[in-house]
Amino acid sequence: MIRLLIVDDHELVRVGLREILADYPQIEIVGEAGSGETALRLTRELWPDVVLLDISMPGLSGLETTSRLKQARSSLGVLILSVHADPPYPERLMKAGASGYLTKDCSVSELVQAIRTVARGSRHIGSTVAQTMALGILPGGKQSSPFDDLSTREMEVMLMLAEGQRIADIADTMHLSPKTVATYKYRIFEKLDTRNDVAMTRMAMRYGIVAPA
Repeated sequence: MIRLLIVDDHELVRVGLREILADYPQIEIVGEAGSGETALRLTRELWPDVVLLDISMPGLSGLETTSRLKQARSSLGVLILSVHADPPYPERLMKAGASGYLTKDCSVSELVQAIRTVARGSRHIGSTVAQTMALGILPGGKQSSPFDDLSTREMEVMLMLAEGQRIADIADTMHLSPKTVATYKYRIFEKLDTRNDVAMTRMAMRYGIVAPA
């Protein structure tokens, strides 16, 4: 029996996944979470084998949630289910410790297979994501992006700034001091050659890092 925790900030998505996976008795859904913070707590309480995780959530993002989940329990399988197939998301999430990455247009059979694979301790990359990543390593295949120069922490801060979060709120979420977050913000602006949050967010939209409002 595979113990699964579903993490997505959209209730309809969670309900849909629960109904789909109910046809597979070898998978037991032990809980649901609508945020990264709740996912961390439920993982400690429910001890799932696999966490099925969205990456675009308010508060603690999927990237930071993945990192913290793996720090807390290295053997935990984290399977990303996202609308994002393009860089830098797949590479960043796999580096953060994710065991698998699927896009939300995957088939039910691939989702179930990925859950089984990750539960065994192996990796699973969805076909769409694998193709994108493979094209990226070919000469001239990957579009250069200024966001590639951001560290994982800088990317985290950038995503929260793009959501309109204040430095104090980001500091609280990431368990950092406001001064440290302000330093990250300065470095982000410097690397992206931008002067304010609006210009940074527009650039992120242009490169497909965040969805248009």
